[in-house]
Amino acid sequence: MKKTKAKILIVEDDSALLRGLMDVMVFNGFEVKGVEDGAEGQMQGLENQFDLILLDIMLPNRNGFSICREIRKKKPGQGIIMITAKGAEDDIVTGFNAGADDYISKPFSLREVMVRVEAVLRRTGKHTGDQEIEVNGIRFDGKNLRATSGESLVALTRREMDIIAYLYRHQDRIVSKKELLTEVWNYADADIETRTVDIHMLKLRKKITQLIADARFITTVRGEGYRLECDT
Repeated sequence: MKKTKAKILIVEDDSALLRGLMDVMVFNGFEVKGVEDGAEGQMQGLENQFDLILLDIMLPNRNGFSICREIRKKKPGQGIIMITAKGAEDDIVTGFNAGADDYISKPFSLREVMVRVEAVLRRTGKHTGDQEIEVNGIRFDGKNLRATSGESLVALTRREMDIIAYLYRHQDRIVSKKELLTEVWNYADADIETRTVDIHMLKLRKKITQLIADARFITTVRGEGYRLECDT
């Protein structure tokens, strides 16, 4: 039986970069559609089925952050990678807050593009953190993507819930950043340079302190990784 090609939408207003990305995706066996306009990109993302969307931030008629938020509302499982300017950490954080799965910083190598694309495609539809978990007085609800403590509630992203679920399953030991990239992000090449894990941990800790100000939760073990601190 012939394997169905994964469908990718690329929304990028730099014509040369768009054509280059489309050529790379076609070369690697994907079915690709490219658009240069933000409003058109949002319409395509909402009305058609794509396995992955590569989404630039600065676009005519609608920026990538608002597009990501709108698509995420209607399609919670949609794979989305933001294309950011090199070193623009605020854009990376904003993209994750909008619901992006990952990011690619310009300028980027073809190897980096494919590592991140293939990782998100492997993750799409595979939700490892659907269960309910209670840790140190905080209940994590993977089905509804929220964490609660008493009357307080914060929303979680799917990635944040997957991190909690993985650390909970391995609470008896330190989990390295490389392991998280392999097992949670599904990176085939976990040696690629990325601050994705650090940024997600920072966001998670901020959300936890909104529920319990002095909560012991995720400990960073310098040079080794992370440990989930569970009260016994």
